Amino acid sequence: MMYAPGFSPVPYHLSPHPLSPMPTKGEAFAGLSVAITTPFQNGEPDIEALRQQVEFQIEAGTDCLCPVGTTGESPTLSHEEHERVIAAVVEIVAGRIKVMPGTGSNCTREALRLTRWAARQGADAALIVAPYYNKPTQEGFYQHFKAIADAVDIPICIYNIPGRTAKNIEPETIARLAELPNIAMVKEATGSLDQASQIVATTDLTVLSGDDSLTLPILSVGGRGVVSVVGNIVPRDVLALLRAFDAGNIGEAQRWHRKLFPLCRDLLGLATNPIPIKTAMKLLGRDTGELRLPMTPLDEPSQIKLRRTLASYGLLKEGSRTPAELAVKNA
Repeated sequence: MMYAPGFSPVPYHLSPHPLSPMPTKGEAFAGLSVAITTPFQNGEPDIEALRQQVEFQIEAGTDCLCPVGTTGESPTLSHEEHERVIAAVVEIVAGRIKVMPGTGSNCTREALRLTRWAARQGADAALIVAPYYNKPTQEGFYQHFKAIADAVDIPICIYNIPGRTAKNIEPETIARLAELPNIAMVKEATGSLDQASQIVATTDLTVLSGDDSLTLPILSVGGRGVVSVVGNIVPRDVLALLRAFDAGNIGEAQRWHRKLFPLCRDLLGLATNPIPIKTAMKLLGRDTGELRLPMTPLDEPSQIKLRRTLASYGLLKEGSRTPAELAVKNA
């Protein structure tokens, strides 16, 4: 597998781009955050497998880990399991990189409780999704995030993903929230470069891409990094893209974008996240691939397409058995 020339797997943070007027509010979280999966074994969270995932990311140079987000199957984890996974990641990381767990809920009291708990455990920030299903007004969004921001000291990243929550947090509301001291970041997953551009133009928030395939476009309008799914398997390559852009080497960043794009497309397009990424990690021998209902395994035609994409990327040899398949064969 190719890596950028001179790449060193040491954690780093993007320095302000030459065209940026000033550092952004959550600049310490610029760079690569990886939304890690929650590994399961026989239906229960597998803390040893989680440990291996965390060490893999630290060795690669990832800046921040985001456990129990969408990719971590947070909707199907119990409150106790949320706490268990967050505590385990914070303990394993032991201060070597940052940890920004998902602590959102469509109930403000529950989001506040979990965010306070994560802060007490030593989380560096909290990734808080917009309240889903109950579809608040814009004032409701504002009051929800304000209640949490007023109660904790750690930085908060607003996670705006209307495709899952059913309603957009409008840029004007995000601009109001940006006035609160510890609202520091936005995970921008609307798919709209206009919205990302408006947030960059009207606030000092750190904008992080919430879609791997849009990382480079969002960087180009002033974004400062990504909360990545594809980073579960190729964190060094995502870092190479970020580093190239930060150095002003746009051609190199574009080459990484083109290389990563088919992988990003399949991991977020073949089925609902995290079904494809867990399948990919199983094919690569890094996960059991277990999911919790209502998430179901990737269908066979999509598995074939994913296998071809992994092979084309250089992660698998075409027609070869994967480590997981060999383990089953030799059992």
